[in-house]
Amino acid sequence: MSVLVLAERDGAQLKPSTYQAMTAAAVWELPIDLLVYGDEVEVAAAEAKQLAGVRRVLTAEAGHFQYPLVEDVQELVLSIASQYTHILSAHSVFGKSVVPGIAARLDIAPITDVIEIQAPSTYVRPAYAGNILTTIENHEPVQIITVRATAFRATVSRTNDQGDDAELISIDVPPAREISQWISEQLTHSERPELNSARVVIAGGRSLGEDFNALLDPIAVQLDAAIGATRACVDAGFAANDLQVGQTGTIIAPELYIAVGISGAMQHLAGIKDSKIIVAINHDPDAPIFKHADYGLVGDLFTVLPELNAALQLNAELQQP
Repeated sequence: MSVLVLAERDGAQLKPSTYQAMTAAAVWELPIDLLVYGDEVEVAAAEAKQLAGVRRVLTAEAGHFQYPLVEDVQELVLSIASQYTHILSAHSVFGKSVVPGIAARLDIAPITDVIEIQAPSTYVRPAYAGNILTTIENHEPVQIITVRATAFRATVSRTNDQGDDAELISIDVPPAREISQWISEQLTHSERPELNSARVVIAGGRSLGEDFNALLDPIAVQLDAAIGATRACVDAGFAANDLQVGQTGTIIAPELYIAVGISGAMQHLAGIKDSKIIVAINHDPDAPIFKHADYGLVGDLFTVLPELNAALQLNAELQQP
């Protein structure tokens, strides 16, 4: 019995969600193999070898993995799936695309968006936009799971008393299926922290309008925060799609979440309810977000945000030696 964890990369490095998935996989107390795939995997594999709990790092290197396509990753996993009793991935955009196909090909029901694993085969996951938690006992011969990364702490690098680094093994890669092809991508480059792993997130609603970036960027710089947005804000074209926070966007759990001009729709709350501290700024005192906020400020955001930015700047100046 052993566990296969599917790694995800951000360029040459492993994504934070891979570290969190490793923590989830450790609950079973079984040997863990981490699968790293790409066209050049040396840097990511070296990083993976140092993670606590990893028995083996399986590397799959091929030209068609420069831009991994769902069906090709599925074929890779299926080629080694018979060796594992547990297959686990983060509940990321790519994980949500890859894992259901693997489960279908194996004729096994997957359990997705798990927030707690009660080994050996019982799982807790949210339902109805996070309004209830369901406990599921899975009797499938292979446990195929996706986990909500923000529900698990990131694993750490192994220490000296945990033995040598994990074994590095290169595996055969099935040929590309060529069902679809990669054409192009448009990347948004930002010095801000990644949304799903940021310690602080400030998010805005549609009421910010065209001033969305002008109002939020200065505060994000002061707090070293990631920027998020509601679906309505994204649909209106005021914010990029990858900034969307909520049930149909990115689910986050930062230490501090600042909601600006956000009323608090159920779908949005489902994506931020695990935040440690929620601060709400809204002109409507009856906005639902205030029922979930630790701190609330009723006021005109076009006045409050510049004042907040000025206060943060003054505090930064006072902190300087």
